[in-house]
Amino acid sequence: MSRSAHRSRRRCRRAPDVTLALVLAGAVMVGLTAYVLMGGADFGGGVWDLFASGPRKQQQRALIAEAIGPIWEANHVWLILVVVLLFVCFPSVFARISVALHIPLTLMLIGIVLRGSAFTFRTYDSQRDDVQRRWGLLFSWASLITPLLLGVSAGAVAAGSLPAATPTDFVEGFVAPWLQPFPFAVGTFALTLMAYLAAVYLTVEAFDGDLQDDFRRRAIASGVAVFLAAMMTLALARGGAPLVWRGLTSSRWAPLYHAMVAAAALTAFWALFTRRVRLARMAAAAQASLILWGWAAVQYPYLIPSDLTIENSAAPPATLKLVVIALIAGLVLLVPSLVYLFRVFKGVPSRRGA
Repeated sequence: MSRSAHRSRRRCRRAPDVTLALVLAGAVMVGLTAYVLMGGADFGGGVWDLFASGPRKQQQRALIAEAIGPIWEANHVWLILVVVLLFVCFPSVFARISVALHIPLTLMLIGIVLRGSAFTFRTYDSQRDDVQRRWGLLFSWASLITPLLLGVSAGAVAAGSLPAATPTDFVEGFVAPWLQPFPFAVGTFALTLMAYLAAVYLTVEAFDGDLQDDFRRRAIASGVAVFLAAMMTLALARGGAPLVWRGLTSSRWAPLYHAMVAAAALTAFWALFTRRVRLARMAAAAQASLILWGWAAVQYPYLIPSDLTIENSAAPPATLKLVVIALIAGLVLLVPSLVYLFRVFKGVPSRRGA
């Protein structure tokens, strides 16, 4: 990073004012966090559908379908919120991401559509084994590839490799920014994290003790995979995303941050080993949230390193004010509706776990 960029970063960090742009950037992160915790777990369920095995293979798939069936469409509300807020409030950021990363983002959207279509057709199409197998494989592979591409896109943004101007060379401008080790490490990290969340959540959903143990073991194994993916991502960040590397290794708050993530992860593992599955769900959600907000913290004040900050990429103040009003009005309608939806379909208390 250049000296001028360092000075700009220090000036932005010293500014204590809470602006409308900062509030709306925070809203983007809240929406992204909600999407990972809810929609991401749905993708993870598709991963475990692919790897269903053992004498209870069909029961595992039935539990996954029962868990995500009533809510999977509603969970995409958060992704729509993130896209709309970026488009309206930070148009230059939206433009650069959507142009430079149009290949992985397009494939990700295709994966979302194929996943939802396959899930629906598997439910209502013929129940013959060959038909169910075809739709099941499409659902599972789309669930696996989509979070990988979401993580790759996030990794490319964090690496600061998106070109500021429209490039003349196709590969250099539209392939090279994301086809690198660090973005794919982030993609792998995102995939394992979502599979981990799904496994933990499914331990709460399962009423049968043996079925709960199936997913409890998967949760522990995927939790280990999350740790390994995190270490690989951090190692690659040194050369692939210097801003992330410095923030996570040399900032003043880094030790406290790592301690908080470790505490959440260890709590989740302890709760899984002791079958306190509801506590495990809360700890796993806290761990995932801390990971996402740590990314935001190391990148602050940039939305796209190292030139587009929250303030210099924001829309005019009049636009931001109208968005805040619309956001508040929308949340007044959205949040009670989602709470009611989850109470209806997720309100049956588990007969196992703490």
